[in-house]
Parts: sequence; C-alpha cells; structure tokens
Amino acid sequence: MAESASRYLALHRKKTELLEGGLRIPAIISWPARVPRGQTTEQVSISMDWVPTLLAAAGALPDPAYPLDGMNLLPMLTPNAPPVSRKLFWRYKANAQRAARDGDYKFLKILDNTFLFNVIEDPLERANLKERHKDVYQRLAREWYEWNSSMLPEIKESFTHSFSGEELADHLAPRNRIRCRTSRCRQMTSVGSALPSSRVAKRPTFAR
Repeated sequence: MAESASRYLALHRKKTELLEGGLRIPAIISWPARVPRGQTTEQVSISMDWVPTLLAAAGALPDPAYPLDGMNLLPMLTPNAPPVSRKLFWRYKANAQRAARDGDYKFLKILDNTFLFNVIEDPLERANLKERHKDVYQRLAREWYEWNSSMLPEIKESFTHSFSGEELADHLAPRNRIRCRTSRCRQMTSVGSALPSSRVAKRPTFAR
C-alpha cells in the first residue's frame, strides 16, 4: 500500500521525481463556512501557498521582514473564480532534476536530458517539444537558471534519494491486473500506447 500511495497512476512516474506524477498532487479543502462544497478548481498551486492561505483564513498578515514565496489561494476557492497564471520552479538533487512551469508549458531536465512539454495537452509527457518550440524552451531554461542563481547552492553532503529499477521492479505492476473495459481506462493504464516513435520523448535510465 505504501508504494501505491506514492504513485498518481493517471500520470507518469511518482514522488521524488519532477515528472507530472511527482508534481501534480490532488488536494482537498474542507471549510463549510467559507468554501462551497462539491466544487473543483484547475488552479496551479504549490506547498508554499498553504502558509499565506492559512494566514489569510485566520485574518493575519505575514511578517514583512520574512516575505512569503507562495500566494493566498482563498480567492480562487470562490465559485467560478478563474485560475491565476503561475510561474513555478523546482529542483531535486537526485538525478539532477530541474523543472519550470509557466502556463501550459514545462521545462524539465533529468541528468543530461532536457525536455519541453505542454502538460495540459500532453499530461503524460510523451512528446518533447523543445525543437518545435525552441523559443519557449530556451526562455524557460534561462529563467530556471536565473531563479536557481538566487537559491542556496546544492551541496554534496545533503541527503537525497530516488528509486532505481531494481528497487521497484517487483512493485510497479499489480499481481492481478485490472481489466480495462473502456478506452479511457486503457489510455490511463497502458504504458505502451504512446505517440509514434518519432515524437516520443527519449527518457534516461533512472538510477540513484
């Protein structure tokens, strides 16, 4: 069960990775007095948003001496509120992973492999668009390095971890496969049903 809890099966890969399966995590908010029941939002958010959101819910203000990185999500939780465009950056030491998201596009670097995905049209991250949209790819890559230069440096002594194929080989597939009866189910569970090979993004071997 622990392994299943770390995988968002509708997307590619899982936690400890900057592919969408490791970044796109569903969230549930319950506040009957303020947030209407049964509504959903496509707002892009990040864990750093919780502090300003909870401060706003409590009627408090952040200390101006310690500016917050996130944004208050309460306005986006009202009915029919349109999503706010975000520009987000990530880095993860294992496999030298780097990522930037701006609107529909996402820059991704894993080891020496670089990608550009439209994660709205292609949430499974199959088609690498970095040659087709070189301007977007170059801009996001440049902006990631500019952001990274303002962060504390990565150090060799810091702990990091990712999973190898040897660790996960016995756990990725269930022993009794679920029979898919709809095309949507087959699309979500089939690893092989990708785009033609000329458009499929080449992926590195993931190791520690």
